Amino acid sequence: MSLPTSPYIGRFAPSPTGPLHAGSLVAALASYLDARAHHGTWLVRIEDIDEGRSVPGAAEGILALLAQLGMHADGEVVWQSRRKHLYQAAAARIAEHTYPCGCNRREIADSRLGFAPDGAAIYPGTCRYGLAEGRGMRSLRLRVPEPGYDVVGFTDRFAGEVTQRLSAESGDFVLKRADGFWAYQLAVVVDDAEQSVTDIVRGADLLDSTPRQIFLQRVLGVPTPRYLHVPVVRNEHGEKLSKQTGALAVAPGDEAAAIDALLQAARFLGLPLERPASLQAFWQAAIPAWSRLLATRPGALIAPGLI
Repeated sequence: MSLPTSPYIGRFAPSPTGPLHAGSLVAALASYLDARAHHGTWLVRIEDIDEGRSVPGAAEGILALLAQLGMHADGEVVWQSRRKHLYQAAAARIAEHTYPCGCNRREIADSRLGFAPDGAAIYPGTCRYGLAEGRGMRSLRLRVPEPGYDVVGFTDRFAGEVTQRLSAESGDFVLKRADGFWAYQLAVVVDDAEQSVTDIVRGADLLDSTPRQIFLQRVLGVPTPRYLHVPVVRNEHGEKLSKQTGALAVAPGDEAAAIDALLQAARFLGLPLERPASLQAFWQAAIPAWSRLLATRPGALIAPGLI
């Protein structure tokens, strides 16, 4: 596996909507191993920009669990809820590419254009050329290119070549929501650029958001990181493991239980590890195992199963 040409800076960015579960531990472990295998920096960012969904104490619990598992951030933890001025400044910089939208969710869904790959309703462009008389601004949208100029592609380190036609598969997307919160797409792009992130390792459930983020990076004039979207963990019904599908919190009571949780996540990622005698021994084995996996089988992380 060749090393990046620039210093490696990775990050893990959980949303504090509840405790860390087995699915999010897989993403945390993959991002940590990739950073350590590249002798890089690993940052932690709490993505609590949607303050209405944040659970009190969840962020602190996640940070405590990461420390218990031996995953320590290189630097101060960043909280999105404390960075709203950065998102406001970014939106102001690209004001010529944005416009106010007065549509509500039902009106967008009724347009029958369908849904984007990530489940969001495709916006029909109703307010693209101005608000209708009597309408007020509900959200702020970013204007995507016209058909024929709207294809965004990138090479994912696991999924390979990915392309998306923004006008047909997402439409003009939201930068600031009707409830007044800045949207995830804007916050994550601004934060990654401000933190000089070079490599993003996260779950494949976010793969379909990446073309929009890359387009926004181009509009803002900031670098595009490398991406690796690891397979998501699913339950026995084939559903993505999440708080909504009943995922249980990772809550190891001692070092042995912490090793068990890490070993389960590592084996899901395809690392053929034996049970180590200690937490330190786990990391001593897991980091080189990750390097060997990507060196011998690039783009071939094992993606079946349940955890």
